[in-house]
Amino acid sequence: MEKLALISVSNKIGIVEFAKALIDNHNYKILSTGGTAKLLRDNAISVTDVSEHTGSPEIMEGRVKTLHPKLHGGLLCRRDKPDHLKQAKENNIGLIDLVVVNLYPFEETVSKQGVSFEDAIENIDIGGPSMLRSAAKNHDSVAVICDNEDYNRVLESLENESSLKKLRKELALKVFQRTASYDRAIAEYLNSQKDEPDLGEISGFPQNFTYANKLAKSLRYGENPHQQAALYGRFFDCYEQLQGKELSYNNILDITAATYLIGEFENPTLAILKHTNPCGVASLPNMADAWDQAFETDKQAPFGGIIVVNRTLDDELANKIREIFCEVIIAPEFTQEARAIFAKKKNLRLMISKEGQGPEALQELRTVVGGILVQDRDQRRVNHAACKVVTKRQPTEEEWNALIFGWKVVKHIKSNAIVYAASERTLGVGAGQMSRVDSSRIAVWKAGEAGLSLKNSIIASDAFFPFPDGLIAAAEAGAVAAIQPGGSVRDDEVIAAANERDMAMVFTGVRHFRH
Repeated sequence: MEKLALISVSNKIGIVEFAKALIDNHNYKILSTGGTAKLLRDNAISVTDVSEHTGSPEIMEGRVKTLHPKLHGGLLCRRDKPDHLKQAKENNIGLIDLVVVNLYPFEETVSKQGVSFEDAIENIDIGGPSMLRSAAKNHDSVAVICDNEDYNRVLESLENESSLKKLRKELALKVFQRTASYDRAIAEYLNSQKDEPDLGEISGFPQNFTYANKLAKSLRYGENPHQQAALYGRFFDCYEQLQGKELSYNNILDITAATYLIGEFENPTLAILKHTNPCGVASLPNMADAWDQAFETDKQAPFGGIIVVNRTLDDELANKIREIFCEVIIAPEFTQEARAIFAKKKNLRLMISKEGQGPEALQELRTVVGGILVQDRDQRRVNHAACKVVTKRQPTEEEWNALIFGWKVVKHIKSNAIVYAASERTLGVGAGQMSRVDSSRIAVWKAGEAGLSLKNSIIASDAFFPFPDGLIAAAEAGAVAAIQPGGSVRDDEVIAAANERDMAMVFTGVRHFRH
């Protein structure tokens, strides 16, 4: 018995072979539209135009062609209901058992630079989502495909009704996920085009928030082996993996943190991170020298850590790094000599950060009990002009360089965060303590363990010093300048303590908590 398949696709990869298999092996008659119908005919495949099937021409520049009872009736008719079947027969509605539709490329269209509002609107698909949703609703009888990667799975299942029934349900879910993602992209675009936010809406945050992204990869496990995990979105568009084991959940978090950190620096810079916290950073013209200084900050924490550079990684640096065990190395490029050195470490993951594919995420999401927190990503930067010197003594030029460097690093450390630094390098890092003084003590202890002197160093604090004790401890450790947001009710006491010790201190007016 001849069966009907409706095919209308924007992405035509594989559709000719699929349609031919439907006709030759499974006795289907093909209904199609526009460019899809032409492509099939050009490949000697018999096609009936939708307009011929419905008896209605395409009108309004093709805007109305598939919104017709003969199509949607054929998709939505319940085969288990005699009344449905009777009405289908009375209205000369043929039952459609298979639908293949992928949507106008709206997301790709609006991502192009300079796209006009009119072009964006014309790429909003109406008939496609309608057909997909009708078919997916009636998935007990209709197989629906919105992804060309599913063609072979459907062909393999057409001979087995039990297998096909299970697959139809899975494909229906995929349809509703795709149409939800499509609708979200349209809503986000239209929201971005508004002159003013809706009543009660915070600028940049819609009253209704949805998140939809395609599965990029199922991961072996989450933070711990007993936790399942998966990655969604376009993470793998931003990096190329040259070698090593599959990335883990924790690797991906660390790579993201490393990418955001290295993005703070224009000068040649190397950073070492562990559990998303920087444990050593240095900016020097020679990457091998930068490694020496960054590694010297903390020689224990880098074990199993992440290394990131913003210049080509060569054999001189590779020979130094290979002496320790690390999980991931990220660079814009690796020389062939460096790759040969690292090739001996089969499990080591080498990642190229692709040019033009930097951290474009402007918002961060975190789940909470009963909901989601959404915030702008912390991208605020400071320079000399944005800082306010609040002490009698002005920082020297060298101290200014160290202060700005330390501020760039402390921004990426879990609160409470303290960094001791000299010009263009870290000396001690204290992260994630319940007390700011404890973070400072850890940073001082780390520097001592490394044999580094904190004399004439600077201290950077991600939030204000609530009491003078933290600043006094820093002065006793050897710091001569401090950078902090300011804003404490005891700022005057902290400033006085700095003046008594001839320290220079600047307020940024910007806090960098990281929870």
